[in-house]
Amino acid sequence: MSKGFEELIATTGSKKKVSVAVAQDAPVLEAVKAAKERGIADAILVGDADKIGVIAAELNMNLSDYEVIDVKDIQEAAHTAVALVHDGKADMYMKGLIDTKSFLKSVLDKEVGLRTGKPLSHVAVFEIPGVDHLLFLSDVAFIPYPTLEDKKAIIEHTVAVAHACGIECPKVAPLAAVEVVNPKMPVTVEAAELTRMNEEGEITGCIVDGPLSFDLAIDPEAAKHKGAEGRKIVGDADIVIFPDIHAGNLMYKALVHLTPCKNGCILTGTQAPVILTSRSDTFETKVNSIALAAVVAHNLK
Repeated sequence: MSKGFEELIATTGSKKKVSVAVAQDAPVLEAVKAAKERGIADAILVGDADKIGVIAAELNMNLSDYEVIDVKDIQEAAHTAVALVHDGKADMYMKGLIDTKSFLKSVLDKEVGLRTGKPLSHVAVFEIPGVDHLLFLSDVAFIPYPTLEDKKAIIEHTVAVAHACGIECPKVAPLAAVEVVNPKMPVTVEAAELTRMNEEGEITGCIVDGPLSFDLAIDPEAAKHKGAEGRKIVGDADIVIFPDIHAGNLMYKALVHLTPCKNGCILTGTQAPVILTSRSDTFETKVNSIALAAVVAHNLK
């Protein structure tokens, strides 16, 4: 089981290949260069070859080590890049200098995209000081108000990522403000229903226990003090599932900006891992996201 990103990177196995859409983006090329140098992934760079060349020179990046496909038009570049993954010529798909809406349009393209018919969701993986294992958060960036069926899919996607990271039976905590079912708080009712689905075999490969407050999910001492020893999760959750995008996004940004953590993120529910990093994400987060996608791609193979 990987307890941190260095261990995770060591498990990437045979080097995977990432297809980058509109690759003339300095932060993305810097991360791609580091991923290649660290043995995580090779890359196919799709975009304006002239602009890619200028940026590569600034980064001391030898483009003879990469396949570069010259496509000037942004939409056409995304179409070409995602088709490489769809056709099995690359293992994962990464956003470059293209707006998120256009990038996702290529992901969902009916002919060459990566759609599976399942809801897409975002998984963030954190290495946090004081926590002795990787913590998986979902959904923090994609589905605003997930339905019960959405939450079931989010759990299944996140469990698959946890499995790829070496966690055989991850513990999943659907979060709420309280740890008891309250009919006036629909989030708690849905959390209990997800627990029932797990107990009856509708959600497999994990242990689900909810509703749980965040402290009971991740802090063994809090679970002990609150008398939660009888729960299936007593401060040792691997995965936390948020009730909506507001809770998830606030938690994500609090961790990123207030703690010395490391993290990586991928989009799931697709045929292959999709790396959808933000302009504000650090260089390290971009490299970790490529590593996470490579591990998941290796597991899918």
